[in-house]
This record gives sequence, C-alpha cells and structure tokens, in this order.
Amino acid sequence: MSAGASSARCWMPLLAGLLFGALFMLGGLPVLVLGLVAVLVLVSVLAKPLRGLLAFCVVAPFIPWTTVTLGIRMTVSEALLALTWAGVAWQWLMGRLPPLQRGPTERAMGWLILWSLVPLVVGQLTVHGVEGNGPVNWVRWLLNLSTLFLVPLLTPRPEQRRQMMDCLIVGFAAMLALSLFYFLRTPDARVMIPVLASLKYAHPEAIQDIFSANYTRMASPWVHPNSTGGALLLGVPLAFFYGITQTGWRRALGMAVTLAGAAGIVFSGSRGALLCMAALVVWLAWRRAPGAGRTLLIGGVLAAVMLIAYPPAQERLLSLFQGSKDASTSVRFDEYRNFHRAVERYPLGLGFKVDPPPPGTDLFGISNLWLNYMYKLGAPAMLLFIAVTVAWWREVRQLGDLARMNTDNALRVGSVGAMLAALLTGFIDHYFSFTQVLLALFWLTMAISLQQSRPLPPPPAPPRPTP
Repeated sequence: MSAGASSARCWMPLLAGLLFGALFMLGGLPVLVLGLVAVLVLVSVLAKPLRGLLAFCVVAPFIPWTTVTLGIRMTVSEALLALTWAGVAWQWLMGRLPPLQRGPTERAMGWLILWSLVPLVVGQLTVHGVEGNGPVNWVRWLLNLSTLFLVPLLTPRPEQRRQMMDCLIVGFAAMLALSLFYFLRTPDARVMIPVLASLKYAHPEAIQDIFSANYTRMASPWVHPNSTGGALLLGVPLAFFYGITQTGWRRALGMAVTLAGAAGIVFSGSRGALLCMAALVVWLAWRRAPGAGRTLLIGGVLAAVMLIAYPPAQERLLSLFQGSKDASTSVRFDEYRNFHRAVERYPLGLGFKVDPPPPGTDLFGISNLWLNYMYKLGAPAMLLFIAVTVAWWREVRQLGDLARMNTDNALRVGSVGAMLAALLTGFIDHYFSFTQVLLALFWLTMAISLQQSRPLPPPPAPPRPTP
C-alpha cells in the first residue's frame, strides 16, 4: 500500500467524525440521521451508478415534482439523475465504464444540445423584466435529456434492463395506487393538495388553481390532468408489453398497471391521451400484435361503461365536438392564430430564462410539441428535434412479425408504441417538450426502444490472470 493511500485511510475517519459531529451540533439527531442516509446513498451510487438510475425509475413516475434544495431547488428526480452522473464520472475515472454510445440518434441529440447554447445566451440578453435563472434551467433540461444516454451506458445487458423495468412499473403502480385511492374515496381533486404540500411540491398557488379549475378530474402527483395522461400514455404500453412476457408478480403487476392506467387516463379527462391510446391499440391490432384485438374490444367495452357511469368523462369527450364552446379548444385556436407574433418577437427563441408565454406580454403559449421547440429554442431546434426523431425511427422501425411476440421483441414493441403515441399527442399538446421529469421519461422510453432494437454488446472479457 502506498504512503498516500495509507495517509488517506488515516484522515478519512477523522473527517467523517468532524462532519457528523458538526451535523449533530447544528441540527441534532434528525439532521445527523439525514446526513448519514445522504452519505450512504452517495457512496452507494458512486460505487454503482445503476442504483441511481433505478431509484429515478421508482421516484419519477410516483412523485415526480417532490423538491429538494441542494444549493438550488430542484426535483428529487433530477437530483437522482445528477447523482447518477456523478457516479458515472467516478467510474469513468476508475476506468470501469465504457464511453458514451454514439449512435445516429445520440449524435443528432448532441447537435440539439450544442445549438441550445445559442438561445440560452440570447434569451438571457433579450428577455427583460422577468426573474429566472436561465443557466440553472438549462442544466436541469440537460439532466432530463440525459436519460437517453444513461440507459445504454448503464443497462447494456437484458438483466439490467429487467431491473430498470421492474423499478419503472413499481413507480407507476405507486402513482396509480395513490391517485385512484383518493379519487375513489372522493372525486374531488382538491383533496390531493395537502398530500402534495407534504411532499414539498413547489408553487402551491399554481397547484391550488389547477385542482380547483376542474375538480372532477382525477388528481395525481403529476398535478395537471394532461400531464397525468401524458405519463400514463408512456406507462401503460410499457407495462402491458413487459408484463405479458413475464411470470409471477411481474406479470400481475404489469397487467394491474395496464388496467389501472387505462382507467386513470379516462378519469383524468385527458382527451389527447385517450384518443392517442385508442389510436395505438388500433395500430397494434392492424399489425396483428397478440392480444391487441382482444384489448381493443375489452378496452372499448370498459371505456363505454366508464363513459356511461362517469358523467365528467362524457362532458370532456363531447367537448371535442363543441368547438368554440369548449374553453381549452378555443384557447388552442387562439394560440395558433397568435403564434407568428411570438416567433417575430423572439426569432431565436425565449431561451431558458422563462417558459412560454413570457409574463408581462400579450403573447400566448402553444400547445404543440414541435412548435414549442421553436418557441423556446428557435426554428433550428425544432428541425434538430425532428432530426432526432427521424434518426430514432430509422433505428427502430423494423419491428418484425408482431404476431410472434416473445421476450426479445415485446418490450421493443411496447416502447416504440409508447413513443409513437407520445409523438401523436404532440400535435395537440406540448408536455413532452420541456415539462421537467415527464421529459426525462419520454427520452428514457426512447432509449429503451433503441436498446431493444440494437444488437447485444459482446460479453465482457474475463480478467487476465495475474502472473
């Protein structure tokens, strides 16, 4: 053992003792316990970064916007991604991880990230009279995008992806259990407000406004009903196609999340998620995926029953055909009519200082995935996002014979289907563009589909015997 390593071993217990002693002096036993837990989590993730990604997969679907203050206030989900990257960096220094995978999709994403520096700087200089920290928001956006790179880096083998899917399905199951419990107990979204306050959700006044605006729609930790529908639009296909190839508790949990998630989409009143999920099932039935026809039939019957038994769902669905009588549809038309004004005022995008529409202006937002990229980051960013999705589609489009479903292609079909449904809903909503954490799940799903479509890497070489 070297003298330096021996000296470090002598100093580490002393430094740890000083740290924990200071924590006890400052905050007593509770702060000391939290400090111990934080150190244990840090050491665990630094030793094995996959643990950070697995923790994210549980926390992100369940309590996506629970916050923590680490110098800046951020969600626990984003903090876990930052911690995971710290573990990745440490493992790279130790020479234990391969470099980042650079497929066509990842390279296109790299160009999008590079371009984002331009609207970041321009937005800081041109958006005035607004409080906001553009660089911090940009870093948080990068953390949400980074799941596209973490999945191939940390889950190259099927057994690791199985662990990740287990955690993801457990997270969705916990979210649905909490949401449906409160909804079935009392169909008033406002009962969720104290729960989210106890979970340290930011902006309580905005939560109050959202839940009070239409309190008959199912509340969830995703706060806005459309965000709830968007999250379930990813979770339901993943749970179904993962569950049908598993046995035991995995199969039971996957089917439970599928059924509860479908009910959650109806109770949330998210018309876009409901229509896109129906379109996905029709597409799968057309491709003759096993069970898709039965699912279409059973889903149609259950949806009809729920629509008959649940009048708020009837109202939301009928509002699609009421045009100007429906407030949200009317607002969307106003957004499109006024979108050119936003582009003229911010030709290179708003940047990361503020989200559309900028406060203090007479501009509107935009409920469209692609146009929201133009609004925030300029037309080049929208074109680069299109390039990313085109590169992705070229890699995953050869789904083969869907009639022969097995463990090798089921998750591939589910993740590709979830992405197609998410992109389809992008024509009528924008939440998969810059909504924190939901954005991370979007890119995580894309990464899963890419991993399932690419050939397995060769097994690691056995260590050489020391002479």
